[in-house]
Amino acid sequence: MTANYAARGKQIVKKEQPGISRNKLLVISGTGWMFDAMDVGILSFIIAAIAVEWQLSPTEMGWVGSVNSIGMAVGALGFGMLADRIGRKNVFMLTLILFSLASGLSALTTTLTVFLALRFVIGAGLGGELPVASTLVAESVSAKERGRVVVLLESFWAAGWLIAALIAYFIIPEYGWRIALVLTALPAFYAIYLRRNLPDSPKFERAGKPKQSFGAKMKLIWSKPYARKTTMLWIVWFTVVFSYYGMFLWLPSVMVMKGFDMIHSFKYVLIMTLAQLPGYFTAAWLIEKTGRKFVLSTYLLGTAISALTFGNAESLSMLLLSGAFLSFFNLGAWGALYAYSPEQYPTSVRGTGSGMAAAVGRIGGIFGPLLVGSLVAKGFGFGIIFGIFCGAIIIGVLAVIILGTETKQLELE
Repeated sequence: MTANYAARGKQIVKKEQPGISRNKLLVISGTGWMFDAMDVGILSFIIAAIAVEWQLSPTEMGWVGSVNSIGMAVGALGFGMLADRIGRKNVFMLTLILFSLASGLSALTTTLTVFLALRFVIGAGLGGELPVASTLVAESVSAKERGRVVVLLESFWAAGWLIAALIAYFIIPEYGWRIALVLTALPAFYAIYLRRNLPDSPKFERAGKPKQSFGAKMKLIWSKPYARKTTMLWIVWFTVVFSYYGMFLWLPSVMVMKGFDMIHSFKYVLIMTLAQLPGYFTAAWLIEKTGRKFVLSTYLLGTAISALTFGNAESLSMLLLSGAFLSFFNLGAWGALYAYSPEQYPTSVRGTGSGMAAAVGRIGGIFGPLLVGSLVAKGFGFGIIFGIFCGAIIIGVLAVIILGTETKQLELE
């Protein structure tokens, strides 16, 4: 019976994946991921630009980033469950189109209220696409290279941020932030290409559409075999997203507040962003050699130290150096986290489990930017603010070390 099941599985993979290689899957999925990063990255620069144009207070600036995270929390939960019902590919397509079109429309806004409403929609698309894309890739490659490939998928995030930084540096000062947002709407055209070329996950095709209700799925991810894993993921996701969006969405604005003009601030953030790529590539190289737990905890610890150093830096050289290390370690940790998350659950709830963890993380992403805006408005220094993020990341490190189990090269359930 097992042999017959395996034979049927091979037939399905052959039928559903004609000519799709690992590298082609990686490039197709990664390009969509890159567009996501481009949108999030451009938002950090746009916050600095619209703060001047619309005369926003620090609290209002914080809400721009937080509303985006509210949408991401809703999207991660809703689209994660939907991916377990209608397939990874269909949700990947839907979310890509959703955030692309909403991003283009946001270029036409003239009030903060409408801009925030569209940022919620954009966030929902982003929040749904990211865990679904990593689940799709994780289910489509062999166990021996799964971690490396998912981290390489995440490395496209650095490319998106670099594009966003280049757009911010060359386009926003000359043509304004609206043109920059129009450029982020281009992924909608790429989604049409994806429909023809991207197959769904072979594991999802073999498993078939699950009949479980949301309550049954929640009960499963909190059942005895998975409760420890779920607890670990929720803690790590919350602390990582809380600190990431609190620090990186404010990075250009922090540079402005430290006394640099907007153009120079954008250039310095671009330099820091370059360090994301080696962060991803080193994490991808190490993850199949040393394991998920080592890479995730080590890179998070490096993030914590870099955050504390950046918050207390006074000179330009120290700001650039610590900011580069912050990008290096933080984005490497993100890659390991996206590789680690889908490996915790069976196929029937993999999208839901990963999506729930990401949704909890996005709650942290709501509070991170708001915290910065609130503390800046009250006159707190960046040393204290980044010290809080350092402490949050340390909690995430402890969760990985104490509660995490190693999943290196294990076959997915």
